[in-house]
Amino acid sequence: MAECKRILIAEDDPSVRGLLRELLVRWNFEVAEAVDGLQACSMLESFRPDILLLDIKMPKLDGLAVLSEMRSRQLSIPTFIISGEGGISDAVRAVKLGAEEYLEKPVEPNQLRLLLRRTQERLARVSASTPWQKLGEGPIIGQSAAIQQVMEMIGQVAPTEAPVIIVGESGTGKELVARTIHSLSPRGDGPYVGLNCAALPANLIESELFGHEKGSFTGAEDARKGCFEQAQGGSLLLDEFTEMRPELQAKLLRVLEDRKLRRVGGNREIPLDVRTMAASNGDLGRAIAEGRLRQDLYYRLSVFTISVPPLRERPEDIVPLTQAFIQRFAAESHRAITGADEECMVALQSYSWPGNVRQLRNVIQRAVALSPGPYLRRADLPPEFQSRPLAGTTFQVRVGTTLEEVEQDLINRTIAAFRGNKTRAAKALGISLRTLYNRLSHHRSVRGSEKDRTR
Repeated sequence: MAECKRILIAEDDPSVRGLLRELLVRWNFEVAEAVDGLQACSMLESFRPDILLLDIKMPKLDGLAVLSEMRSRQLSIPTFIISGEGGISDAVRAVKLGAEEYLEKPVEPNQLRLLLRRTQERLARVSASTPWQKLGEGPIIGQSAAIQQVMEMIGQVAPTEAPVIIVGESGTGKELVARTIHSLSPRGDGPYVGLNCAALPANLIESELFGHEKGSFTGAEDARKGCFEQAQGGSLLLDEFTEMRPELQAKLLRVLEDRKLRRVGGNREIPLDVRTMAASNGDLGRAIAEGRLRQDLYYRLSVFTISVPPLRERPEDIVPLTQAFIQRFAAESHRAITGADEECMVALQSYSWPGNVRQLRNVIQRAVALSPGPYLRRADLPPEFQSRPLAGTTFQVRVGTTLEEVEQDLINRTIAAFRGNKTRAAKALGISLRTLYNRLSHHRSVRGSEKDRTR
């Protein structure tokens, strides 16, 4: 498959759901399940699927009602209707309501995979025509509510000339946000210039920002344009701008207000046409209180503020980010790596990622270089992923607990550790998916019998 996509299976038959999930996970899709039409409607917003596999006959709301609800919400999600009854009238109604295909049970895997591949290729063509793809580093990746909110704010501010402050921990992607704003703005065809204020000695930042004239200081053998002049007609990002000296911040404020500057050692005023953005990984309120950031400069720049969330607060984005990095680095190094196996993915999802997306990118780049393929394994990850137990993989058993209770607890905890992915849970337990569903059904019947005896 060309790209990992999110698929929602809406099916009330657990065995059909399980078999579909097993196929889709094997094909590197991210999968969620709904047991009835009502749950499917709620998951359209919470899970945000790219593709929907929808059963016609379901409790609470049937597939046709779900399609009607999608139409009323103006949701355009490629949908495959699945039915065991093969009703032609239902098929016609489903297509009229927006369904793309009508598949009869049992679903033939090769037919399903072909349809999914065609749908992915079409979605990729549509995506490639959007302005997000103008970025050299690629689009912002993520389906979490937190990153969707960031993208929504980018869409609001990009067409304007408003200054922007971007805040977030190191490695969250603040510069990518700035590049995205520039790319989607009317200045997108102009230059984009970034200056890391923390990476330069204090005595050089002024020259880097405003340029200098020949002979203005020792070593200034030629006149030189600064970042503002280099960004004429485009955008300038001042990364870690709180590292500038207060007196330089005052000069920067004057330049922003007057929209003109003088080079170091020069007398000529140079008009500016530059959109200014700033970024910081620190607490700006504390920086103002400690005198490291001028309050008037903060007010001038913070017309619009975007906060980029750390990766630990959007764990649902780890899967699509991982897949995107695998594709990127496998292509760059000409390696036949197509995805990550279950244990590797759980290890990635169980980690806290103090270095955020930048750290994840570096981990995947290393793993792709080391892996024999075709899937990344936990053994391909750095040492810190080898010694730590996977989240939720240990629990205590009290002496005297029945085997029935131990099995039930083990199954439930394993499913929780794999974030509800029963296919991965079954593989970790060493049983088939069908056996897992049978054991879950058995435990439910045992609990029901116990309740009846206590009445």
